[in-house]
Amino acid sequence: MMKKWLTAAVCSMMVAAPAGFALAQTTAPATTAGTAATGARADYDAAVKQADADYKAASAKCDGMKDNAKDVCKAEAKRDRDVAKAQAEARRDGTQKSMAKAEKTKADRDYDVAKEMCDDKTGNDKDVCKKDAKAAHEKALTAAKVDKAAATGSRSDVAEARADAKKDTMDAAYKADKERCDAMSGDSKDKCQADVKAKYGK
Repeated sequence: MMKKWLTAAVCSMMVAAPAGFALAQTTAPATTAGTAATGARADYDAAVKQADADYKAASAKCDGMKDNAKDVCKAEAKRDRDVAKAQAEARRDGTQKSMAKAEKTKADRDYDVAKEMCDDKTGNDKDVCKKDAKAAHEKALTAAKVDKAAATGSRSDVAEARADAKKDTMDAAYKADKERCDAMSGDSKDKCQADVKAKYGK
């Protein structure tokens, strides 16, 4: 009788063991995912905190400057902070949409810095500088626009985004090149304008 009871107990343990093992295997990935999510949030919080600290330190240095140098310094500090936060968010979320947002943030803040730098110039040089900054901005936005469309739309949306981005980039570059012609006069200016129109098919 005792032998039969022991045999039954051993068999029961053998049957129960695989079930317990399967349960452990099933719950392990969830635990790992939870740990990864917690780690991602912690990394994000640390990156944001560091970005704010760096911005505060950079702004303090800017306060000792004057005129446009101070404006450029402030714009650079803001850019670095905003880009660091956007990139941290993209790493945390790990989505194409968040990456596109980070790309756009960098393009926008680089443009803000470039415009401030142009304020040191005058006349046509300043106008050309701003047009060049705009052209660079549009070019930088191209990837962000396409990535956003890829994350939220269909293939046709992506194709449309590519076409729009290309047009915006070309239009901005055309205006920049055309602005350069305004520094000329007479036949030189006429030839410059004609060459620019031919280059962009206007």
